[in-house]
Amino acid sequence: MIASVLAGLSILMIGDSHLSSPGYLIDSLQDRLIADGAQVHTLGVCGSNPGDWVSSVPGTCGGAKRSGKAPLIKLSNAKTVPVDQLIAADKANLVVIVLGDTISGYGKDDFPKAWAWQQVTALTRNLAAHKTACVWVGPAWGSEGGKYGKTYARVKYLSSFLAANVAPCSYVDSLTFSKPGQWVTIDGVHLTPLGYKYWGADIAQAIVKLSAVRQLVQTSAKKK
Repeated sequence: MIASVLAGLSILMIGDSHLSSPGYLIDSLQDRLIADGAQVHTLGVCGSNPGDWVSSVPGTCGGAKRSGKAPLIKLSNAKTVPVDQLIAADKANLVVIVLGDTISGYGKDDFPKAWAWQQVTALTRNLAAHKTACVWVGPAWGSEGGKYGKTYARVKYLSSFLAANVAPCSYVDSLTFSKPGQWVTIDGVHLTPLGYKYWGADIAQAIVKLSAVRQLVQTSAKKK
């Protein structure tokens, strides 16, 4: 991939625990996006739901932040920050959202559809109101069982739900990147560092191919 493919983009990444630990997407995906020419700033809050990102809500298990190529900084008392404030602070023209597993209802008989819809639309409506381009990254297969009770049937349903409801954000379907159980997990949900390396690379490649992102890059180039 040529280094200029995302030149001119200032990307804000927000999400849950997949952006909260060393070796996770806060490293692998951020590094790939930077290699593709973007400026990237990430805030991950473990346990956060989509609707939490329109206000300030404490996470349930810490978090992390990372700016550019610098090492991530662990945050023991992480809180979400309203996404419009983060966008303004970073002058971001693209928001990448890594959220899904926290609204899945893993371990429960039924998917909490009404609540999940409220969570997703709270965030997407905020982004739409501010006319901010966005990409929503859906969950990976993970593995069945583990302490969260993840199942392939539920994550498949969840991914379909997100694909149908995250507009105006573009959707990246992570289930297309691997087969169920192909990427080893440590607990059913979180991958090994090698898995996150594969996942981050696949997400970056998908983002580059999105027509909305290509248009954004072209618009940024014309402003220079």
